[in-house]
Amino acid sequence: MLRAQASTRVAAPSLLILSFIAAVVPCAAQTPPFGLAPVVITGNREPTPLDRIVGDIVVIDAERIRASSADSVEDLLRREGGIQLSRNGGPGQSASVLLRGVSASGTLVLVDGVRIGSATLGQVDFAGIALSQIERIEILRGPASSLYGADAVGGVVQIITRRGTGAPRLTAEVALGELHSSRFNAALSGASGALDYAALLGQEASRGISAVKPDDTFGLFNPDRDGYRRTDLQAGGGITLAPGHRVGATVVANRLRSQYDGAEYLPPTFDPDPTGDLRNRFDTQVATLDYRGELTKQWTTTVQLSTQSDKLLSGDRDPSRFETRRRQLTWQGAWTPLADQQFMAAFERLEERVEATVFGGSLRRHTNALVLGYTGSFGPLKVQADGRHDRNSVYGDVSTGKLGLAVDLRAGLTLRAVGGTAFRAPTFNDLYYPGFGVSTVGPERARSIEVALQWQGLDTSASATLYRNRVRDLIAYESDRSFCPADPAYDFGCARNVNRATLQGATLAARHRTGAITWRATIDFLDAKDDATGERLPRRAAHQESLGAEWTGEAWSAGADLLRVGARPEGGAQLPAYLLVDLQARYRIAPRWRLEARLLNAFDRQYEAVRDYPALGRQAWLGIRYDGLGF
Repeated sequence: MLRAQASTRVAAPSLLILSFIAAVVPCAAQTPPFGLAPVVITGNREPTPLDRIVGDIVVIDAERIRASSADSVEDLLRREGGIQLSRNGGPGQSASVLLRGVSASGTLVLVDGVRIGSATLGQVDFAGIALSQIERIEILRGPASSLYGADAVGGVVQIITRRGTGAPRLTAEVALGELHSSRFNAALSGASGALDYAALLGQEASRGISAVKPDDTFGLFNPDRDGYRRTDLQAGGGITLAPGHRVGATVVANRLRSQYDGAEYLPPTFDPDPTGDLRNRFDTQVATLDYRGELTKQWTTTVQLSTQSDKLLSGDRDPSRFETRRRQLTWQGAWTPLADQQFMAAFERLEERVEATVFGGSLRRHTNALVLGYTGSFGPLKVQADGRHDRNSVYGDVSTGKLGLAVDLRAGLTLRAVGGTAFRAPTFNDLYYPGFGVSTVGPERARSIEVALQWQGLDTSASATLYRNRVRDLIAYESDRSFCPADPAYDFGCARNVNRATLQGATLAARHRTGAITWRATIDFLDAKDDATGERLPRRAAHQESLGAEWTGEAWSAGADLLRVGARPEGGAQLPAYLLVDLQARYRIAPRWRLEARLLNAFDRQYEAVRDYPALGRQAWLGIRYDGLGF
């Protein structure tokens, strides 16, 4: 019965995709060949033209980021196909993304190739990342553990920061918005001879609204305003020792101070007390030292040494402290015997240490990994294969692999298929949290397959993707006391590998330029179910649609973004669907100066991305931006 129901649920999007394909194929024959593809890194760990990658990759470049009406990194991401948002209120509040229905813990986030996020929670809080620091974002949808190891079950989001090139360039922005909101940033980048450099300083702040609505489920409402202030810093540079040989270093740091609503459990009664002025003091830092050299025209090698820290002090009268520290060493080599054939090998050493109030000290684990990859073209046929073996000091050995094939049916029209395995590592909380964690909890494991048709024309691109991901050994709360350790601390349950889930769906995406207007649209269908109960997984909407348009004139430009998110289950309730419309306009008052205006949530829709946490209503912004030569 469940299989029949699942088939019915997939039928509608499948028929829509078939119709979409039928419309695309005859048009493709009349489409001129497209231009040079952008170079991406995330698809196979080496800089490679996008049209040679057999995978589902989206690139959000610097121009799109600067022109977007998005108020945060997570808001920018959720406008892409396959991504849904989980955020406890408005900007500055804890935020994560769900990629192809996989939990936030199953989406790997990298900054310049460095893994980031909390090792206790097992996810990244996007509230601590600034849009102004980002040069571009590459999103790899689908299993990627065979390239990047643990937690890349739904895919990878790689944030690539600014790097200096060419003549000195100075950019600056000042903007003011409602709720006493403000944003400022200034950046200088460039290159001189063998040296390149990039630096940025910025700050964002808002008075905000109450993070929790009145009469919430757990009585956490506090009528105070829950605002935030984030300070952002980036500094980096490099020296080209000889043609093709560069040594570089980068530091990216963010400091977030935010208020939130919750409860403290204080003696002597230990009853929940929501009246405190609860605050998060959140500091993140990524530091890298790297070398990339072309040993010959066929051989390239990369060495990267990095450290990453994630520190959170949360609470009021009895604050809790959580700290993650990572050290990562990566060696990578690529051999390109022919222009369309490449072999890659990499070794990674990752050391993780956490310290937390609840652990009473520090805990450690480390991973050694070997990666092998191949990317090649044979006329219209493209092949990509990669495999990886991870050996972890706590949860043991895990091997993953992926194979992708793509064939160019005609100019601009490509059919591809990808199958692979992935895993999510148990977090330190899953293993060691007092009264919950169990040291024998193992990784979640996934098998995924996808089929897609992609069309790239001169002014139009479109894609249709069907995917299915089966996840087993899901780490979840086990309420049955008999499956937990004998210690009385586990009388209320524990962590355990218990469930299986099926995540299947379809993504349609299209982009078209006509004259001065660029249109883009995505439609997502998602069927994310617990296999044991048949219930939809929490916070997953069955469908989500986005539509955007941007008009560019001589001095004026304007844009609009529409996002509709379907109903989602959470905590026994059904969160209603919502529709958002964002508007923006820009006017060039001088060659290097531009006025910018944004109206977010233009129709003042009241909605909740997470139950009981209201998002902001309508909000207007006005700012000015400078973009020109430096000194």
